Amino acid sequence: MKKMKKFAALLLAVSMAAGMVACGSSDKKEETTKKEETKKDDKETKKLEGTLKVVTTGDAYQPLFDKFTEEVGPKVEFISMSSGEVLSKLKAEGGTPAADLWFGGGIDAFMDAKDNNLLEKVDFDAADDLAPEYKDSDNYWFSKGVTVVGFIVNNDILKEKGLEAPKSWDDLTKEEYQGEVLMSNPAISGTNYAVVNALLQTKGEEEGWKYFEDLNKNVDYYSKRGSDPSTKTAAGEVGIGITYIDGTLDELKEQADVEVVYPTDGMPYVPEGVAAFANAENTEAAKAFIKWFFSDDENMKMLAEIDHKNTCLLVKPSIEGLELDFDQSKLMKEDLSLFGAERTTILDKWNTLMGDKGEE
Repeated sequence: MKKMKKFAALLLAVSMAAGMVACGSSDKKEETTKKEETKKDDKETKKLEGTLKVVTTGDAYQPLFDKFTEEVGPKVEFISMSSGEVLSKLKAEGGTPAADLWFGGGIDAFMDAKDNNLLEKVDFDAADDLAPEYKDSDNYWFSKGVTVVGFIVNNDILKEKGLEAPKSWDDLTKEEYQGEVLMSNPAISGTNYAVVNALLQTKGEEEGWKYFEDLNKNVDYYSKRGSDPSTKTAAGEVGIGITYIDGTLDELKEQADVEVVYPTDGMPYVPEGVAAFANAENTEAAKAFIKWFFSDDENMKMLAEIDHKNTCLLVKPSIEGLELDFDQSKLMKEDLSLFGAERTTILDKWNTLMGDKGEE
């Protein structure tokens, strides 16, 4: 009888243990299911309607947005504008944007826009995979990659005038280059604002502003578009252009005898922003795009192919199959938080010191 009781107790214990294992297994299964659902939400598989209006620098990104339309739903319209123009227009319109999504342009303008409550907060799990220095801590803006700045030189023009190609930023101030250097207006071009801020940080306020006063003597005018220094140098209008460096310059090499110079004293750089506008007509679609874009490495790799640069790897280091096209140690040491905080002060002083040398 005692043996029967012991046997029954053993059966009860085994049954309870099995129940606990089953319960634990069920909990884990439920947890896995929740994670998969969250991941699914981040990729924004839900089909949306309407039109997504995108402010960007051109229509080269059409294939990426076609993929978004196919997978998520909204049709896409482009509005071409530089980051400085976007910010000025937003402020002039009292925060009522003409578009829904801001795609590309110097991060300084995005920081300024956030401070003026012009951007929409976008939370999604994949944001945790992005390097903290390349996104807003409150998720109002994110970076899709980094613009690196150096020079492009026209060898025919330099040879004709008996000049050697500059090797450093300090070389650009040499008297022999008078009238041969072209730079875009930093109030309009995020790329060239990055140059000003980075060199001021590197050289210090006093020496930095003295440098730009000296450089100003060699610049006849400051162009309206960030692409002008490279295209106008290739066209022979000047011998040297201060420009972003990426694969698009390879096309200019096929048209003229030009070459790219990586400055020996360091390369300024600026993250390129992505954000949803506050008070937009289709904020839902803008937020959906941001979640969709950053949640799938294939989307970012597709952009790298379009942009001819792999700097999205700096933004999301976990991306496989990409390599940087330059030595990362050559980037200037920059405090990116100052790009937005100092923007107005720097541009006001720039206008005071450099005078009216805009392109007609």
